[in-house]
Amino acid sequence: MKQVGYFTHSDCMSHNMGHMHPESPMRLEAINAQLQAQGLMLDLTQFAAKPAELNLIERAHPRQYVHEIEQTGLDVEDGDLIPLDGDTSMGPGSLRAALLAAGAGCQAVDYVMAGDLQRAFCATRPPGHHAEKSLAMGFCLFNNVAVAALHAIEQHGLERVAIIDFDVHHGNGTVDIFENDERVMVCSSFQHPFYPNRHFDTPGEHLVLTPIRAGASGSEFRNKFEHDFFPALDQFKPELILISAGFDAHALDPLGELNLVEDDYRWITALISDISKRHSQSRIVSVLEGGYHLEALSHSVCAHIETLLHD
Repeated sequence: MKQVGYFTHSDCMSHNMGHMHPESPMRLEAINAQLQAQGLMLDLTQFAAKPAELNLIERAHPRQYVHEIEQTGLDVEDGDLIPLDGDTSMGPGSLRAALLAAGAGCQAVDYVMAGDLQRAFCATRPPGHHAEKSLAMGFCLFNNVAVAALHAIEQHGLERVAIIDFDVHHGNGTVDIFENDERVMVCSSFQHPFYPNRHFDTPGEHLVLTPIRAGASGSEFRNKFEHDFFPALDQFKPELILISAGFDAHALDPLGELNLVEDDYRWITALISDISKRHSQSRIVSVLEGGYHLEALSHSVCAHIETLLHD
């Protein structure tokens, strides 16, 4: 059994964009409850996430943008929401949660690179893969996985880091940040045409972008994932694999139109694990992105974590 860390913090649930918003605190509550119910929490090494210092976030985002988000978070009053775009807002607990979400990935990278853990899962929110260099969107404030990737490079001297994104929505923010940085390979599978319709055709050998038609089955998804990602990653030989782990491609999810089930997430995770064994000494850090049907989300995360533990 692999030693897997679980990084989370109760303050990540203090970010609340309204009781009808799909990106709700109940997502983490459901995940934690299901991990407990399945006994998986006993197999995980648990850590309280620590907030990221602003200079770490500024590796992925311009200083002016980071300070604008910080000031917005400091300015918002109790009971209020400050909109950043049509579906993304900040409330009184949002800045703290965003700093924790960005910090958890860096913290997990530190433990994995030190050899204290082989793998890690960050159960944090808000998600991050839609956050572009200078643009908050799609429920995302800071690009958590991009901050973690640049921390691995700048702090630990890695030369090749891969980000694998299997969220139903394209990781446009991650592509925007690494468009001209060949140290990071971004592999993103996504329903298309679909939100956010940005950076889905950005050129670059280190950008492996895999559109999938609405209504696709798990087997069709698997074929595309394996065909596109496997050879590119084997050629790239990543020293660390980061995962933007979105579970909204599940058949039950209200925000997507793909038809994955828990076994598909087991398969995806096992495939990533195989790649990590060949190239990155089994080192994987997985960061929660989407997933908005609470039962499907919690069961899919458990399938993902169970495979990280027992692959």
